[in-house]
Amino acid sequence: MTIKDKLTLPTAEEIAIAQECSREISAYLETGTESQQIDISSKDGEKHALSIPTRALSLLVDILAQLGQGNAVKIIPIHAELTTQEAADILNVSRPYLVRMLDQGDIPHHKVGRHRRVRYQDLMDYKAAVDAKRLSALDELSALSQMHDPEY
Repeated sequence: MTIKDKLTLPTAEEIAIAQECSREISAYLETGTESQQIDISSKDGEKHALSIPTRALSLLVDILAQLGQGNAVKIIPIHAELTTQEAADILNVSRPYLVRMLDQGDIPHHKVGRHRRVRYQDLMDYKAAVDAKRLSALDELSALSQMHDPEY
């Protein structure tokens, strides 16, 4: 799946399969090793042994767990460059609002021709900073609330 593919929610059957597979793989996941062997069967029942990096297998468990909860999943490489629409979708804001943030220097970006591109990692760094500010503000509001109403 690429960044541009439309996400769809998993079906009830896919959810059930993902839940079972997530549990099964988790039971055999050996995080202390660099790779692990798995067997895959073809349509005709022929088994093929594969060596998979443990890190990739662990990521597969995470993906299956999300699908098992009924969530759509998208994988974006850390070094990916996003269009303004893709970046806006990730932040759940409008594209014009995101463009204003880029123009104000809130999020680093660069231009490819006339088009702006945002590195995924820069977007996640911005999101983490905003989330930290929100959490700090909520903590402060909670402290003020308890000062004014200690029983709360």
